[in-house]
Amino acid sequence: MSRPLPQLEPDAPAPPSTAAAAPSPRQSGLLIKLETDRRLGHEWDDWDGKPLDNGGDFRAGSTTKYWLFTAVGLLLVALLAAVAIYLLAPRLALVHRLIPPALYAADAAFGALSMLWLGLIGVSYATHRALLPGKLAEQGLLLKTLRLASRVGELFGVKRDWTDNAAVIVYNRLAWARDYSVRANELLILIPRCLSRAALDGVMEIAKRYDVAAFVATRGQLARRVIRERRPRAVVAVACERDMVSGLHDVAGRLPVLGLTMQLPNGPCKDASLDLAVMEEFVKKYLA
Repeated sequence: MSRPLPQLEPDAPAPPSTAAAAPSPRQSGLLIKLETDRRLGHEWDDWDGKPLDNGGDFRAGSTTKYWLFTAVGLLLVALLAAVAIYLLAPRLALVHRLIPPALYAADAAFGALSMLWLGLIGVSYATHRALLPGKLAEQGLLLKTLRLASRVGELFGVKRDWTDNAAVIVYNRLAWARDYSVRANELLILIPRCLSRAALDGVMEIAKRYDVAAFVATRGQLARRVIRERRPRAVVAVACERDMVSGLHDVAGRLPVLGLTMQLPNGPCKDASLDLAVMEEFVKKYLA
């Protein structure tokens, strides 16, 4: 069994950042690109400029929001499907009288299997064991529920950042349970342009210490492109909760990823901080 996933602790913020450009695939080394302005990512289009909740630190210490909102979301999907079947049943019965009952049975099976799946994911999380194949857990089905949980949370008045943080914790615990290791030149560290100088310097120091390439992605599209071009076999990614959920949804189904969320003391996309000790543990996990 893998060692337990380290707990995230607050890190102190510091001033603005620098960042990176890329060598050939699977070659270690640091990539530097300068970014000085504050440009909000599209995930923050709704930000009103006010300070973020809890000083931009969404580490709730509990994953209850993910479990609750995912369960409610899956049941809502089943309920909406049942309503749709009910409304269409008269016309479907004209095609064949067995179609409506067959659809009701399929919908009931979906609801039951969804709850069974979520229960097995919960046991995997609690025991630090990979009980399901990757495609039925953090490399597949789990990724489909990340946005579902945050959308349901918003229906109950919970801002998505809190739910997204809980979802990333669940994802990381399941990803950590997989025994997977790579060489240093097969691992890529992805970081955003909005890190503080102190945080960026810390990440670069870790990258140098373990001879791992680090790339500063100014936007999600560029991050996906550098993964395609460099073809790493594993990624340690740093992002805010919103970008992390989006990135995991796009990438984690294709290669192993551990995701470290940031703290945003000055709002989104500026002077972000992170727990460097946890980042180093993530790197060491893949290089073990």
